[in-house]
Amino acid sequence: MCPDSSQIKGLNRKDLLGISDLDRTEIELILNTAVSLKEILERPIKVVPYLRGKTAAFLFFEPSTRTLHSFSLAARRLSCDSVSVSASSSSVLKGETLLDTAKNLEAMKLNFVVVRHSSPGASHNLARNLRASIINAGDGCHEHPTQALLDLLTIREHFGRFNGLKIAIVGDIEHSRVARSNIYGMSKLGMDVSICGPPTLIPRDIEKMGVKVYYDLKKAIEDKDIIYVLRIQKERQSKGLFPSTREYIKLYSITEDILEKYAKEDVIIMHPGPVNRGLEISVSVADSSKSLILPQVTNGVAVRMACFYLLPGGEERENQLSM
Repeated sequence: MCPDSSQIKGLNRKDLLGISDLDRTEIELILNTAVSLKEILERPIKVVPYLRGKTAAFLFFEPSTRTLHSFSLAARRLSCDSVSVSASSSSVLKGETLLDTAKNLEAMKLNFVVVRHSSPGASHNLARNLRASIINAGDGCHEHPTQALLDLLTIREHFGRFNGLKIAIVGDIEHSRVARSNIYGMSKLGMDVSICGPPTLIPRDIEKMGVKVYYDLKKAIEDKDIIYVLRIQKERQSKGLFPSTREYIKLYSITEDILEKYAKEDVIIMHPGPVNRGLEISVSVADSSKSLILPQVTNGVAVRMACFYLLPGGEERENQLSM
């Protein structure tokens, strides 16, 4: 059943900048709201008027397919108007700063700004200077909170719980904002989190985040309920951090053979996308019954609907209640 908009409680914050900022109660509120809103996606007419009259701006200064279109669909499902700005079509090319671009858009009476940027902290800078609610859609190698939230929703749907679940996050941890957000969220919800990858792709002192570190894939996955596979982010690497693609595949690719020999029979596979088939994961595993990659995409729309729904959108909460 969809939530009653007249009973909305909302998040007690203006912006959604990172999972590190959220407590367990806030994470669960977002997930529970996403479950309620997900029902809309199954209707013949997949639109409700909850955010009619509001407008969201999507400032995406890095390439994106899933995240941008997921946010766009989420806004549309809630009757929220939207405008989209990319680096190639903005005045940033003329020397305008990100903040000036956002302020000019806000002057057009926006309620939400969803920003993806290569600089860590870009969304925090906007949040300090704009009245609109800012949603971080990925800032450099820092955080990607809505990806972590959709991953958590997918895990809860499959297992019905978080506490005690064991997960291995495998791949390019060093450059992954997804890994950081998931480590924060999964740890807060009682999961046992391990990471695995080449030493050059493991951040220094990451153990301080409460994770176990493995360099041997076979040992890392042997008792895990979930294997979360990360993409090798060559675009963020200033130099080659492993000898060759062939060696990476040999040591860290998730294949049917590796799963059969070393993983639990009922292990599930997750991946934030885009998937480099044949590199970090084999084609057969990505398309297998163990894979939750497509349910992750579906849940992305529901989670982002929940984020729009729960944030004030630049208005006092009591004003939103009176709509």
